[in-house]
Order: sequence, then structure tokens, then C-alpha cells
Amino acid sequence: MTTDTVDTVLAGLDDARPHLEDFYTDLHAHPELGLAEHRTAGRVAERLRAWGYDVTDGVGGTGVVGVLANGDGPTVLLRADMDALPVKEDTGLPYASTATVTGDDGRPQPVMHACGHDVHVTCLLGFARLMADARDAWRGTVVPLFQPSEENSAGASAMVKDGLADRIPRPDVAFAQHVLPYPAGYVGVRPGPFLSAADSLRITLYGRGGHGSMPQATVDPVVMAAMCVLRLQTIVSRELTPTTPAVVTVGAVQAGSSPNVIPDTAVLLVNIRTYDDVTRRHVLDAVKRHVDAEAAASGAPREPDIERFGTFPPTVNDADVAGRLARAFAARFGDDSHEIELQTASEDFSEIPKALDVPFAYWGIGGIDPARYAEAAERGTVQRDVPVNHSPQFAPVIQPTLDTGVTALTVAALEWLDTH
Repeated sequence: MTTDTVDTVLAGLDDARPHLEDFYTDLHAHPELGLAEHRTAGRVAERLRAWGYDVTDGVGGTGVVGVLANGDGPTVLLRADMDALPVKEDTGLPYASTATVTGDDGRPQPVMHACGHDVHVTCLLGFARLMADARDAWRGTVVPLFQPSEENSAGASAMVKDGLADRIPRPDVAFAQHVLPYPAGYVGVRPGPFLSAADSLRITLYGRGGHGSMPQATVDPVVMAAMCVLRLQTIVSRELTPTTPAVVTVGAVQAGSSPNVIPDTAVLLVNIRTYDDVTRRHVLDAVKRHVDAEAAASGAPREPDIERFGTFPPTVNDADVAGRLARAFAARFGDDSHEIELQTASEDFSEIPKALDVPFAYWGIGGIDPARYAEAAERGTVQRDVPVNHSPQFAPVIQPTLDTGVTALTVAALEWLDTH
């Protein structure tokens, strides 16, 4: 890649910027949940076709893939996720979402782009337009892929199972990016582990119910659950080395409905974050060991049931690809290029390059107003005052967030494509 080539491709950004900003605000105002991204997918496919891409839609439900073949050369796949979250927006923005869907209980459920996927879609579309407009500057094939249902860990595997590998040319490398609560303009990548694996567990503890005034005649699953909550917190603090990152969170305890009735069962909803398979297996085994032991100590009439769901693979960047990207980002972004720290969030993107057997790298860009972030950092209140992904207040500033995301994708792709 040469600086001149990047400049040539990015020369079209000034003209594209107003259209991208309009697309972004419209998309933010019209979020759609996983596997229901029909409007989003339709607008994406329409634009890709207009720019000369060979488009396949409906992949894995609502996924969209474009292919722009531009002579001999490497093939680069770049992915954006499209789905929103069941969150009621509280940003006060003029383009804030008021969208709702009907929930499983029949009630209206607010929907919001609380994780920045609207940024991802817009940036990848911006990249796709610039690359189509500057075909004289590069050779090879670009494959922008718009994935559904990342939040539910369903979209990547759905696209793979729907024959993604047979619908696109095999890439030489795959990329993805995510907007995060860092200052807008920030770009960060790291080799090796980046995002954690995630496992959610539904643990059902069995007791023997009865009257609250006669606990001696019962086996109380509420007490059993309370002891499990405490014991599970010792897995990370007492079974892993202090330098091994992991998180065990009990997000919900569900038991009973009356103050004077001891119920028959209690349910724990547990979330686990780890960065390697050895630690992942150890923590999962330890959870079972602890809850089985507490049930036995309580005299439970049967062993607990442990259901595993909502799993995400770890995101582990290829070291060579990430190193090459880091050098390219440093050359383009200067002091705004960083080695990002480990993130405890999780993603399913890696299932796509794994299925295609290609190396990949995933990086983060900032989306918080730089002045706001700097003020919070000065006070030491970043964790309190800067909204994070999935917050009802999470609202990336439009610029320079979009410009940064488009530029990062362009720099990454042109680092692999043939340029002249």
C-alpha cells in the first residue's frame, strides 16, 4: 500500500460524507432486532448494486454480501453487523429511535442501536462506495459483508450454514471493527486475544418447598442459590492465577413469589467471560463443581440442571495480520493509533473467517466526543460519565467517528490489495 493510493481512494470522502451522515441518522432512527433487519438489508443491497457490486441477499436470513471484482489480486472480506437491541433510547438526539416491536409478552418493546452497529453499517457502505469510485487505484476483490443477529450469536453461524463459502470468492484475509467508548478519532488493534469468549448458563436448583414458618420440613433453594452466588465469585479470585483474566457474573436470581412460601426451585442466570479454551473449560467445570456441592450440602432431592446457551467464541487476532495493520494504522492515524487493551465484550464475527479458513483481525474505533472524554478523564470519572455500549445513553458522535471508520477500513483493505 502507498499513501498516495489511500489518498486517492479517500479523495471521494468529502462528496460521500453528507450522504453517509444522512444514511446513519436514518438507520439510527430505524433500528431492527436480529434476523429482522429487512429494511436495513434492503437499503444496503440497493446501494451496493447501484455501485456495481454483485449482491447476494437473504444469506442466513437477512445477511447481505457484495462482491466487487476488479482484476487479479488478493480478496479482502470486511464485515459489519446490522442488528439493534431491545433498549429504550435515552439520548435526546433529534434522530433518536422511537421504534418498538411486539415482545413475547404481547407488549411494545423499544428498540435502539445501543451498540453502534449503525456506525458499522454506515462505515462499511462508505468504504464500499469509495472503492467502487476509485477502481483505477487498486486491483483485487473486495467483499463487504453485512451480518444479521450478532447480539444473539446467531448471525455469523447462520450465514456460514447457508453456504456463505460457496457464494463468495475465498478471501485472503477478513476484517471487522467496532465502535467503543473511546474518544472519536481513536483506532486500536492488538495481536492475539482481543474479545472474550462468552457462555451463559441457566442453573436450576431443586429444593423441597413448604411453609415459610416450617423451614425444617423443607430444603430451601433460595438459601442454596444465595450460597452458590457467593461460591461462584471465588472461581476467579481463588482458582485462577491473578494474571489470568476472566469474569463470572450472576445476572439474575429467580425464585418464589410469596414471602411465606419456600419454593421448590431457584434459577440462576450466569455469564462467563474467558480468553482461552483452557480457562474456559476450567471455569465451566468449576461452576458445575460448586453448584453440585452446594446442592449436596443442602440435601437437595436431585442434582442441579445446568443449561448452556448464548455462547460466543473468543476473538483472537492473527498476530501477523494485526501487526501489519498496526503499522498501517500508525502511518495513517499517527498518535490516534493505539494498541488496544483486552475487551471483555464478545463477538461472533470470528466464526466467519474460521469457517472460510482465513486469517483475520478485529479492531476498535472511538465514538465519544473527545472533549467530553477528556473532561471525564481529567476528573477520573470515565467509567461513570462516559456511556458504554448497550447503555440507553450510548450515542457515538457522528464525526469524526464515521470518517475514522471509513478510513480504517480503507487503510486495512488497501494494505492487502494490489495498488499502483
